[in-house]
This record gives sequence, structure tokens and C-alpha cells, in this order.
Amino acid sequence: MTWTEPATWYANLASFYAAAAAFITDSAGNVLLVKPTYRDHWTFPGGYVDEGEYPHDACAREIREELGISVAVGDLLVVDWAPPAGQRPRAIVSFTFDCGSITNLDDLVLPGEELEDAAFFSLREAEQHLPDNVATRIHAATSARDLQASLYLAGGSVVSMEQNR
Repeated sequence: MTWTEPATWYANLASFYAAAAAFITDSAGNVLLVKPTYRDHWTFPGGYVDEGEYPHDACAREIREELGISVAVGDLLVVDWAPPAGQRPRAIVSFTFDCGSITNLDDLVLPGEELEDAAFFSLREAEQHLPDNVATRIHAATSARDLQASLYLAGGSVVSMEQNR
């Protein structure tokens, strides 16, 4: 085996995007979703992780930027590895964090150029408002919160580590 310069080694490794999202509910267990101005569907509050930023810090930053509030970023609920799709040439790792509950939407300040709405939806309604490959994160995040354990998804499907043994 020949030795490879670190710069060459790292330049040849696979690269991917990372995103961080907040799982926020109200006291009845309804899920907070936001409606971006640039998409046809709703999404979890959150966004891409910046270079040099930890995913949990990106989640907190995105909530401040998108909703105008500060939340405590809690446990990691879901990690979802999504392969390249459509115009996205790289895989994306999406981290969904438990950001607790808020009682109402009165304190939210949405950036009008980015978000046109925010609303709470029942679990079923939330799944219907999200793209199919993201909708599975609703059930996964709810289960992870109940189990107090993170769940791993691959392309939106739960992967059981037991089946890989």
C-alpha cells in the first residue's frame, strides 16, 4: 500500500450536505411546521449546517432566524441519510432535534422573504403536508421522544441495527 498525501486523501473522500431541524410540538402533541416561500410543501423549522458549525448549533440558529425565538435544543431524535436526488448532487444527512413544546404561535416572527406561514398540525396532518421522504420523520421523532433514544433512517425508512447483525 502506498502512502497518500492527506490533502489528496481528503479531496477524494465522499462529501455530503448536512441539515438540522427542530421537532417542536404544542401541549396537545401537534407538530410545528413552516411553509417556505420557495417550496410547494411545508417543512420542519431548520436548515443547512454551515461550514464549521455543529448540527445542534445550526438548529438553534435556524430557529432564531426563522421563528424569531430561542429554544433549548435537546436530544437528537432522528438522523436520516438521504441519497442524492433530483437536482441535489450529494447525499444529505438530516439531524432532527427535540426542541420541546411551545404553547402558541403569537411570539413567532417569520422572515417574510423566506417563510410565509407556520402552523401546528396533528401527526397525520403533518405527514400529509411533508414530502413522502420526510413525512416518516414525524413518526420516527415521536417514537424517539417517547423511547428517549435516537432513531436512524436511511432514505426515510427506519433502519434496525438488529437486522444488520
